[in-house]
Amino acid sequence: MTRRGGPLPTVENVIDATIRLLLVDDEARVRQGLRMCMAGEPDFDVVGEAEEGGAAVGLAAELSPDVVVLDLRMRGLGGIEAARALADLQPSARVVVLSLQDDANTRREAIASGATAFVGKQEGIARLFEVIRAVACGGDSN
Repeated sequence: MTRRGGPLPTVENVIDATIRLLLVDDEARVRQGLRMCMAGEPDFDVVGEAEEGGAAVGLAAELSPDVVVLDLRMRGLGGIEAARALADLQPSARVVVLSLQDDANTRREAIASGATAFVGKQEGIARLFEVIRAVACGGDSN
């Protein structure tokens, strides 16, 4: 199928760009695990890591990630507060909250704080990757 001016874009052509990611979790093991899993994804580039929300806000300003994967409950500045700050300071960055605490109120609170999407940690890595790709393309995953 073609359109005026050339062929229609295919999925392969559209998913050609790299998604720059900032990982934020107060557990180093979680960040390492996410980074290792993401290393196998050709369209993911982990550009930074932070162990609390305040550091994440600073790094986001410095690194300009496309997507910030943010734990909800952390020592220091927590995920809700960090999502609010990121929405104010880095409106182009998409925030995906990743949390063990997964209930309707927590999801609503995360989205109300400025997060683009919410993924429960028990949903699995494939779901997280799906959501990251959706929000990076400007879509809604919830």
